[in-house]
Amino acid sequence: MDTAGYLRRLGLAQAAPSAAGLRALHAAHVERVAYEALQIWLDRPTTVDPLESAARIIGGRGGYCYHLNGAFSALATALGYQVTRHVGGVQTRGAEPGVTANHLVLTVRGLPDEANPGGEWLVDVGLGDALHEPLPLVAGSYVQGPFTYCLRPSEVAPGGWRFDHDPSGSFAGMDFGLAPADMSAFTAMHEHLSTSPTSGFVRVLSVQRRDAKGVDSLRGLRLSRVGTWADAITLDTAGDFYAALDDIFNLPLDDVEAEDRDKLWRKVHSAHETWLTSA
Repeated sequence: MDTAGYLRRLGLAQAAPSAAGLRALHAAHVERVAYEALQIWLDRPTTVDPLESAARIIGGRGGYCYHLNGAFSALATALGYQVTRHVGGVQTRGAEPGVTANHLVLTVRGLPDEANPGGEWLVDVGLGDALHEPLPLVAGSYVQGPFTYCLRPSEVAPGGWRFDHDPSGSFAGMDFGLAPADMSAFTAMHEHLSTSPTSGFVRVLSVQRRDAKGVDSLRGLRLSRVGTWADAITLDTAGDFYAALDDIFNLPLDDVEAEDRDKLWRKVHSAHETWLTSA
């Protein structure tokens, strides 16, 4: 992996592992690398291979949990952090909790500080509108910007953990077990999420970018902000759509030719209209 290139993408210099360094890596990643599924809409299949994901991120793109957390785990490991991957399950509001492998979770150990003497951390740059910085792997309530999170023992993953999102978040919560996982554990679910007509990634375009004060979200053509202000607008033209991707989500899509941009706009616009009709 091009570790130096990855750090340049994050605007960071290489440093020895530390709790402060982990927080800086995490914050820079969610601020600069968008949670997005545009490859699906561009008909460009991806895998869950962390090095493939890292190369795409270095090239200016983002991804969803398997890509973002997979690449981050490879970067952090290369920098000397003690990283473990785990199988998790994100639940939408009203859904039953479960460890379904629809989410890849990371923990990092061996980094004690005043806020976390045990030195174990929940690390997750792939939750879209959730974490800005790592959480101590300790039960409790945590405030980050406008959001309040809860971390507690899981009721569905024995010995594991439950992350409860803020009530204003895009999902209810996430459970994960502590057993280490190989990336092969996510291959089947990645195939489903990236190809099935029932997948939320396939039905409606989703792009999110977290910062210290809130989150920007694009769902279909509906652009919204939660945090420093709360508002929503609809992007009515292709020019507005691509400007928002570039200016707000740091996605200039330099790798997408004009013909493919036109196809992407028409697909997103059509799906947005269908989504509004069925909502």
